[in-house]
Amino acid sequence: MNKLFALLATTLLMPLALQAEQIEVWGSTTCQKRFLEPGNSALESATGVSVKVKGVGTGKGMLALFSGKTGVAAASNTLEGAIKSAQKVAKKKKQSLEIPTNLQFHEIARDEIVPIVNKDNPITSLTWEQLAEINTGRITNWNQVGGPDLTIRVVTSHAGSATRAVFQKMVMKKKDYVANAKKVNSTRREIQEVSKYRGAIGAVSVGFFQQNPGKTAVVQTDSISRPLGLITMGDPSPAAQKVIDFYRSEAGQKLVQ
Repeated sequence: MNKLFALLATTLLMPLALQAEQIEVWGSTTCQKRFLEPGNSALESATGVSVKVKGVGTGKGMLALFSGKTGVAAASNTLEGAIKSAQKVAKKKKQSLEIPTNLQFHEIARDEIVPIVNKDNPITSLTWEQLAEINTGRITNWNQVGGPDLTIRVVTSHAGSATRAVFQKMVMKKKDYVANAKKVNSTRREIQEVSKYRGAIGAVSVGFFQQNPGKTAVVQTDSISRPLGLITMGDPSPAAQKVIDFYRSEAGQKLVQ
Protein backbone atom coordinates (compact mmCIF):
# COMPACT_ATOMS: atom_id res chain seq x y z
CA MET A 1 0.00 0.00 0.00
CA ASN A 2 2.82 2.41 0.90
CA LYS A 3 4.51 1.72 -2.45
CA LEU A 4 1.22 2.34 -4.28
CA PHE A 5 0.70 5.62 -2.41
CA ALA A 6 4.23 6.75 -3.23
CA LEU A 7 3.74 5.89 -6.91
CA LEU A 8 0.46 7.83 -7.06
CA ALA A 9 1.99 10.83 -5.30
CA THR A 10 4.94 10.84 -7.69
CA THR A 11 2.61 10.62 -10.71
CA LEU A 12 0.47 13.50 -9.49
CA LEU A 13 3.40 15.73 -8.63
CA MET A 14 5.39 15.07 -11.80
CA PRO A 15 3.46 17.54 -14.06
CA LEU A 16 4.04 20.28 -11.48
CA ALA A 17 7.74 19.58 -11.44
CA LEU A 18 7.95 19.67 -15.23
CA GLN A 19 5.77 22.73 -15.62
CA ALA A 20 7.65 25.73 -17.00
CA GLU A 21 7.95 28.93 -15.01
CA GLN A 22 5.75 31.50 -16.74
CA ILE A 23 6.29 35.26 -16.90
CA GLU A 24 4.13 37.90 -18.52
CA VAL A 25 5.43 40.42 -21.04
CA TRP A 26 3.22 43.38 -21.94
CA GLY A 27 3.70 45.72 -24.87
CA SER A 28 4.70 45.82 -28.51
CA THR A 29 2.72 43.64 -30.92
CA THR A 30 5.75 43.79 -33.24
CA CYS A 31 7.93 42.11 -30.59
CA GLN A 32 5.07 39.70 -29.95
CA LYS A 33 4.95 38.54 -33.56
CA ARG A 34 8.65 38.87 -34.41
CA PHE A 35 10.18 36.80 -31.61
CA LEU A 36 8.20 36.34 -28.40
CA GLU A 37 5.52 34.04 -29.82
CA PRO A 38 7.52 32.33 -32.60
CA GLY A 39 10.31 31.40 -30.18
CA ASN A 40 8.27 30.54 -27.10
CA SER A 41 8.38 26.74 -27.46
CA ALA A 42 12.13 26.73 -28.03
CA LEU A 43 12.60 29.18 -25.15
CA GLU A 44 10.68 26.89 -22.81
CA SER A 45 12.64 23.83 -23.90
CA ALA A 46 15.98 25.59 -23.48
CA THR A 47 15.37 27.53 -20.27
CA GLY A 48 12.30 26.16 -18.49
CA VAL A 49 10.70 29.60 -18.79
CA SER A 50 7.51 30.29 -20.76
CA VAL A 51 6.30 33.73 -21.81
CA LYS A 52 2.68 34.87 -21.87
CA VAL A 53 2.42 37.92 -24.12
CA LYS A 54 -0.15 40.69 -23.81
CA GLY A 55 0.14 42.66 -27.05
CA VAL A 56 -1.26 46.00 -25.97
CA GLY A 57 1.25 48.28 -27.70
CA THR A 58 4.51 49.76 -26.46
CA GLY A 59 2.95 52.67 -24.55
CA LYS A 60 0.43 50.59 -22.62
CA GLY A 61 3.09 47.97 -21.96
CA MET A 62 5.29 50.61 -20.36
CA LEU A 63 2.42 51.77 -18.14
CA ALA A 64 1.87 48.16 -17.07
CA LEU A 65 5.58 47.96 -16.16
CA PHE A 66 5.46 51.21 -14.18
CA SER A 67 2.36 50.10 -12.24
CA GLY A 68 3.73 46.66 -11.41
CA LYS A 69 1.29 44.70 -13.58
CA THR A 70 4.25 43.14 -15.35
CA GLY A 71 7.97 42.85 -14.73
CA VAL A 72 8.88 43.09 -18.41
CA ALA A 73 7.65 45.41 -21.16
CA ALA A 74 8.24 44.82 -24.87
CA ALA A 75 9.11 47.87 -26.96
CA SER A 76 9.58 48.39 -30.68
CA ASN A 77 11.44 51.65 -30.16
CA THR A 78 14.36 53.07 -28.21
CA LEU A 79 13.97 53.50 -24.45
CA GLU A 80 13.41 57.23 -24.95
CA GLY A 81 10.80 56.54 -27.62
CA ALA A 82 9.04 53.92 -25.47
CA ILE A 83 8.81 56.41 -22.59
CA LYS A 84 7.27 58.98 -24.92
CA SER A 85 4.72 56.41 -26.08
CA ALA A 86 3.78 55.80 -22.44
CA GLN A 87 3.43 59.53 -21.88
CA LYS A 88 1.08 59.81 -24.86
CA VAL A 89 -1.13 57.02 -23.52
CA ALA A 90 -1.16 58.53 -20.03
CA LYS A 91 -2.05 61.95 -21.46
CA LYS A 92 -4.91 60.47 -23.45
CA LYS A 93 -6.20 58.73 -20.31
CA LYS A 94 -5.61 61.91 -18.27
CA GLN A 95 -3.34 60.01 -15.90
CA SER A 96 -0.41 61.48 -14.03
CA LEU A 97 2.83 59.68 -14.80
CA GLU A 98 6.13 59.42 -12.97
CA ILE A 99 8.95 57.86 -14.98
CA PRO A 100 11.15 55.41 -13.01
CA THR A 101 14.83 56.26 -13.03
CA ASN A 102 16.08 52.67 -13.13
CA LEU A 103 14.73 51.54 -16.50
CA GLN A 104 16.94 49.16 -18.49
CA PHE A 105 16.60 48.49 -22.23
CA HIS A 106 17.67 45.07 -23.49
CA GLU A 107 17.90 45.10 -27.28
CA ILE A 108 16.99 41.83 -28.98
CA ALA A 109 16.85 42.66 -32.70
CA ARG A 110 16.42 45.39 -35.29
CA ASP A 111 13.27 46.00 -37.29
CA GLU A 112 12.32 47.88 -40.45
CA ILE A 113 9.13 49.88 -40.84
CA VAL A 114 7.74 49.79 -44.37
CA PRO A 115 5.00 51.89 -46.01
CA ILE A 116 2.21 49.72 -47.44
CA VAL A 117 -0.53 50.42 -49.99
CA ASN A 118 -3.42 48.40 -51.38
CA LYS A 119 -2.15 45.77 -53.85
CA ASP A 120 -4.26 47.39 -56.60
CA ASN A 121 -2.40 50.69 -56.21
CA PRO A 122 0.33 50.91 -58.91
CA ILE A 123 2.60 53.12 -56.76
CA THR A 124 5.85 51.24 -56.02
CA SER A 125 8.15 53.86 -54.47
CA LEU A 126 7.91 57.12 -52.53
CA THR A 127 10.46 59.47 -50.99
CA TRP A 128 10.34 60.38 -47.30
CA GLU A 129 9.23 63.87 -48.33
CA GLN A 130 6.30 62.43 -50.28
CA LEU A 131 5.38 60.11 -47.42
CA ALA A 132 5.46 63.04 -44.99
CA GLU A 133 3.24 65.17 -47.20
CA ILE A 134 0.78 62.29 -47.67
CA ASN A 135 0.52 61.54 -43.96
CA THR A 136 0.24 65.19 -42.94
CA GLY A 137 -2.46 65.85 -45.55
CA ARG A 138 -0.56 68.15 -47.91
CA ILE A 139 -0.90 65.52 -50.65
CA THR A 140 -4.45 64.19 -50.84
CA ASN A 141 -4.68 62.39 -54.18
CA TRP A 142 -2.48 59.65 -55.61
CA ASN A 143 -2.26 61.48 -58.93
CA GLN A 144 -0.05 64.06 -57.17
CA VAL A 145 2.71 61.43 -56.86
CA GLY A 146 2.27 59.75 -60.24
CA GLY A 147 -0.56 57.40 -59.33
CA PRO A 148 -4.25 57.14 -60.29
CA ASP A 149 -6.88 59.81 -59.69
CA LEU A 150 -7.80 58.43 -56.30
CA THR A 151 -8.29 60.03 -52.88
CA ILE A 152 -5.66 59.02 -50.32
CA ARG A 153 -6.86 57.38 -47.10
CA VAL A 154 -4.20 57.54 -44.36
CA VAL A 155 -4.25 54.68 -41.84
CA THR A 156 -2.12 54.72 -38.68
CA SER A 157 -1.80 53.03 -35.32
CA HIS A 158 -3.02 54.47 -32.01
CA ALA A 159 -1.17 57.18 -30.07
CA GLY A 160 0.76 54.71 -27.89
CA SER A 161 2.11 52.73 -30.85
CA ALA A 162 5.90 52.72 -31.20
CA THR A 163 5.61 52.09 -34.94
CA ARG A 164 3.58 55.25 -35.30
CA ALA A 165 5.98 57.20 -33.07
CA VAL A 166 9.09 56.12 -35.01
CA PHE A 167 7.52 56.84 -38.39
CA GLN A 168 6.23 60.21 -37.20
CA LYS A 169 9.63 61.17 -35.78
CA MET A 170 11.87 59.92 -38.60
CA VAL A 171 9.79 60.46 -41.72
CA MET A 172 7.30 63.17 -40.75
CA LYS A 173 9.78 65.17 -38.63
CA LYS A 174 7.31 65.10 -35.70
CA LYS A 175 4.52 66.81 -37.66
CA ASP A 176 0.91 65.84 -36.92
CA TYR A 177 -1.00 63.29 -38.94
CA VAL A 178 -3.81 64.55 -41.17
CA ALA A 179 -6.93 65.12 -39.06
CA ASN A 180 -9.02 62.48 -40.81
CA ALA A 181 -6.40 59.70 -40.54
CA LYS A 182 -7.96 56.37 -39.60
CA LYS A 183 -6.51 55.25 -36.24
CA VAL A 184 -6.50 51.52 -35.43
CA ASN A 185 -5.48 49.50 -32.39
CA SER A 186 -3.10 46.97 -33.93
CA THR A 187 -0.81 46.25 -36.87
CA ARG A 188 -3.19 43.52 -37.98
CA ARG A 189 -6.05 46.04 -38.17
CA GLU A 190 -3.84 48.47 -40.08
CA ILE A 191 -3.09 45.86 -42.74
CA GLN A 192 -6.78 44.95 -42.88
CA GLU A 193 -7.76 48.59 -43.43
CA VAL A 194 -5.23 49.10 -46.21
CA SER A 195 -6.38 45.82 -47.77
CA LYS A 196 -9.97 47.08 -47.92
CA TYR A 197 -9.45 50.48 -49.53
CA ARG A 198 -7.64 50.95 -52.86
CA GLY A 199 -6.53 54.46 -51.88
CA ALA A 200 -5.25 53.57 -48.40
CA ILE A 201 -1.69 53.80 -47.08
CA GLY A 202 -0.13 52.68 -43.79
CA ALA A 203 3.27 51.93 -42.23
CA VAL A 204 4.00 48.64 -40.44
CA SER A 205 6.77 46.30 -39.29
CA VAL A 206 8.26 44.45 -42.25
CA GLY A 207 8.33 41.24 -40.18
CA PHE A 208 4.62 41.48 -39.41
CA PHE A 209 3.89 42.30 -43.06
CA GLN A 210 5.79 39.23 -44.23
CA GLN A 211 3.72 37.03 -41.94
CA ASN A 212 0.36 38.67 -42.71
CA PRO A 213 0.51 40.77 -45.91
CA GLY A 214 -3.20 40.71 -46.63
CA LYS A 215 -4.04 42.48 -49.89
CA THR A 216 -1.24 45.00 -49.55
CA ALA A 217 2.16 45.71 -51.09
CA VAL A 218 5.31 47.37 -49.77
CA VAL A 219 6.27 50.78 -51.14
CA GLN A 220 10.03 51.17 -51.56
CA THR A 221 11.66 54.04 -49.65
CA ASP A 222 14.79 54.77 -47.60
CA SER A 223 15.35 52.47 -44.61
CA ILE A 224 13.25 53.21 -41.51
CA SER A 225 14.99 51.18 -38.79
CA ARG A 226 14.35 50.81 -35.06
CA PRO A 227 15.34 48.46 -32.21
CA LEU A 228 13.15 45.73 -30.72
CA GLY A 229 13.76 45.02 -27.07
CA LEU A 230 12.59 44.19 -23.58
CA ILE A 231 12.49 46.76 -20.78
CA THR A 232 12.77 46.16 -17.04
CA MET A 233 12.87 48.35 -13.94
CA GLY A 234 16.29 47.65 -12.53
CA ASP A 235 18.00 44.33 -13.17
CA PRO A 236 15.80 41.65 -14.76
CA SER A 237 14.47 38.86 -12.58
CA PRO A 238 16.28 35.53 -13.01
CA ALA A 239 13.48 34.28 -15.28
CA ALA A 240 13.44 37.47 -17.35
CA GLN A 241 17.25 37.30 -17.69
CA LYS A 242 16.91 33.78 -19.11
CA VAL A 243 14.47 35.13 -21.72
CA ILE A 244 16.82 37.97 -22.66
CA ASP A 245 19.88 35.71 -22.82
CA PHE A 246 18.05 33.13 -24.93
CA TYR A 247 16.85 35.58 -27.58
CA ARG A 248 20.30 37.17 -27.75
CA SER A 249 21.93 33.78 -28.27
CA GLU A 250 22.72 32.34 -31.69
CA ALA A 251 19.83 29.88 -31.35
CA GLY A 252 17.42 32.62 -30.27
CA GLN A 253 18.41 34.98 -33.07
CA LYS A 254 17.53 32.29 -35.61
CA LEU A 255 13.95 32.38 -34.31
CA VAL A 256 13.44 36.10 -34.88
CA GLN A 257 10.89 36.33 -37.70
